[in-house]
Amino acid sequence: MFPARVRNLHRLLQFRHTRWCSASCGKASSSSRLVLGIETSCDDTGAAVLDETGAILGESLHCQTLVHLRTGGIIPMVAQQLHREHIERVVQEALDRSGVLPSQLSAVATTVKPGLGLSLGIGLEFSQKFVRTHNKPFIPIHHMEAHALTVRMLQPVAFPFLVLLISGGHSLLAVARGVDDFLLLGHSLDEAPGDSLDKVARRLSLVKHPLCSTLSGGRAIELLAKDGDRARFPFRTPMGQMYDCCFSFAGLRNNITMTIKKQEAEEGIEQGTLLSCVNDIAAATQHSVAAHLAKRTHRAILFCKENGLLPSHSPTLVLSGGVASNQYIRKAISIITETTGLQLLCPPAKFCTDNGVMIAWNGVERLREGKGILPPDVDVSYEPKAPLGVNMMEEVKAAAIRLPSIRMKIPN
Repeated sequence: MFPARVRNLHRLLQFRHTRWCSASCGKASSSSRLVLGIETSCDDTGAAVLDETGAILGESLHCQTLVHLRTGGIIPMVAQQLHREHIERVVQEALDRSGVLPSQLSAVATTVKPGLGLSLGIGLEFSQKFVRTHNKPFIPIHHMEAHALTVRMLQPVAFPFLVLLISGGHSLLAVARGVDDFLLLGHSLDEAPGDSLDKVARRLSLVKHPLCSTLSGGRAIELLAKDGDRARFPFRTPMGQMYDCCFSFAGLRNNITMTIKKQEAEEGIEQGTLLSCVNDIAAATQHSVAAHLAKRTHRAILFCKENGLLPSHSPTLVLSGGVASNQYIRKAISIITETTGLQLLCPPAKFCTDNGVMIAWNGVERLREGKGILPPDVDVSYEPKAPLGVNMMEEVKAAAIRLPSIRMKIPN
């Protein structure tokens, strides 16, 4: 019943996309196909030019991290204004470094979903003006699809494979069956892991720590956790009695916040002052997030094996997204893949965070298959919320897979 439904859904997906390509695209050799990728889904303005082999001909990235650290978090209107101020320069830098003229491009690919609406709007507006000025095909990109496919730019990875995508705005588990064919097994029910780590870091006032003043919240947590004792604060892993692949981090974060308040009272300090046990709280926080991600991923792997969704020979898990650059979390996931016999692939940290390269590569993959390629005069809307693929979460929940115990012994 389950495989039959998947096959039927897959057939429907084949007819879902608009195909369009100019005459020049159709005649071009593979070496001449060049794609400009533009990324503005959150707080990074990125652009890159790639050829069809995945070679990065030129790229540029403007990061807003330091601005948002000073404001205590990402303020959408601030992010929007910074994108507006820098996007033209960033795109021009990518083109200049590539030595490619707009007339030589085969297409322009841009993130249009999901993300911060005000940020997405800047990238989309710029891109549509650009493709109409230069009469180029436009390829709208799903941000999480781009994260999932980045690894294929770096090495041969055949479909299907399992993906765990974790970032500041998203967390999901899905089976990638094709460039535009995904089965969604689970996602976050509240906030993303990166968002939780950032909020804990702000509550701990880590920006005041001499080692963390220029680091994002997640990176600050990872740094301090190396010298912390995670066993001092044994936070409960979320959703222990929910036998699905969804995530929840809000309850864990509230538990951590209560612990921070308790420690402040015991030390007789006010909020905004660094706790003496800050390293231990960071270590315990990181471990709890990692354990939650690992357990849900373990269930997803078992579900895929039971339903034949992954190849029996060399099945693969791809771990990507900004939070995937956390080495402790990578190790936790590697324990699961080693136990279950999967190959774990992680793009280098620079390709895990948001960038124009991954958007351009997604455009290359779609251009090859002629999927989702639009004429320059077609109006496109951005979508702040956009699920990835076909929702199979009810099937996962109905399977009610119980996990065998695995010892998560990870050295700091």
